Amino acid sequence: MQLQLKVNGKPVTADVPPNTLLVQLLREHLQLTGTHVGCDTAQCGACTVLVQSDGGESRAIKSCNVLAAQMQGAEVTTIEGIAAADGTMHPMQAAFKDAHGLQCGFCTPGMVLSSIDLLAQHPQASEAEIRELLEGNICRCTGYQNIVKAVQQAQQAMA
Repeated sequence: MQLQLKVNGKPVTADVPPNTLLVQLLREHLQLTGTHVGCDTAQCGACTVLVQSDGGESRAIKSCNVLAAQMQGAEVTTIEGIAAADGTMHPMQAAFKDAHGLQCGFCTPGMVLSSIDLLAQHPQASEAEIRELLEGNICRCTGYQNIVKAVQQAQQAMA
């Protein structure tokens, strides 16, 4: 089937089988490998991307359990698409770097995109709320302390 959507601000047309998952479209067809496959069951959040449909606001989704066909006409933003055109990091990326909110980096793309969505939905989130709202993203390395610090730092920068 032929899909038309925008990925990272650019129009994309792709011919894919109807059972293609969004994560497969991104990684295998578009070579956007920043979206990771961790569990294949929407438990870990490594595959999180932002999706905007019909001009609405973006929402974080787990791309391993969504068919690419469901994205017809939507706008998808991956980790590769959040930096400014000149290469300047998104405030959330900069905060993760500055606060050492990553170790191995496997969860980082999904964690960053989930955190952007978290602050878009809850701009005044407390530390406890940040911890609760990131519950759908698993990090096996950090203990979350610096991830929470990074979100709080970005919260100030994005205010």
